[in-house]
Amino acid sequence: MSTELKAGAGAAAPHRTQEELQALAESGAAELGWDATAQEVIAWVARNFATSAVAVACSMADAVLPALVADQLPGVDVLFLETGYHFPETHATRNEVAANLRVNVVDVLPETTVAEQDSLLGKDLFARDPAQCCALRKVGPLKKSLTGYELWFTGVRRDEAPTRTNTPLVTWDANNGLVKVNPVATWTFDDLVEYSDDNLLPVNPLLSQGYPSIGCAPCTKKVAAGEDPRSGRWAGTSKTECGLHV
Repeated sequence: MSTELKAGAGAAAPHRTQEELQALAESGAAELGWDATAQEVIAWVARNFATSAVAVACSMADAVLPALVADQLPGVDVLFLETGYHFPETHATRNEVAANLRVNVVDVLPETTVAEQDSLLGKDLFARDPAQCCALRKVGPLKKSLTGYELWFTGVRRDEAPTRTNTPLVTWDANNGLVKVNPVATWTFDDLVEYSDDNLLPVNPLLSQGYPSIGCAPCTKKVAAGEDPRSGRWAGTSKTECGLHV
C-alpha cells in the first residue's frame, strides 16, 4: 500500500503536548538503556503510542526497519523521501516494500520538482551546494511531514560513521518536536544483511554492488572494501550528513 504526501501536509495532529512527549522519551530511554534489542524497543513504542501516531523513515536501502516495526505495529506509515534523484534500484525496492510488507508507504515530496528547482536555482544544485539541495529535497519535506506524528523510527546504526557512535535507542528530537527511536542502533551491517536474508525481505541490489550507504544517485559513489561505509556519500566534499539526523 502507498500514498503520496506533499511537503507541508502530515498525519492527524498528535494529542499529547511536546512536554508530555519529551517526558515519555526520557522515561523510555531510562527503561531501555543502551543495548535493548530492536524488538524490545519497538514493543515499548507499541505500549505507549498508537500506530497512527508513529512513522518509519526509510531510505529503501533495505526493508529491515519497516519489517521489524510492522511485526508489532502493522499498517504503520513508512516515509520515503522522494527527492527526484533516486537510483532506479531504490524505486524498485520502494515498490517491493509497498507491495509485500504490512505498511503504508508514504512518498514525501519536496515543494518543487527537479525541473522546477533547476529553473529557480540553476541546474544541478546538488553539485554546487549539496547542503541546500538536501535541505530543500529531504530535510524540509521530512520536517513538515513529521508534524502530524508523535514519534518517528530511523534506521541509524552506531557502526555507520564516527558521527553516529553515540546514537541512543530513544531520544527527544527537539529539532522536529517529537520522540525519535533508533531500534537497530546496536546492529552491524552484517546483522542487517543476516536478518534480511533470514526473513526474505526486499533489499536494494546496490548494497551488494559496493554501495553500503545509498542516497541520491548523483551524490552516491561506490565504496572500496574496508572504507567508511558512508564515504561514498557526497564523495569529494566535506559533507557527511544530509541533515536529517542532527
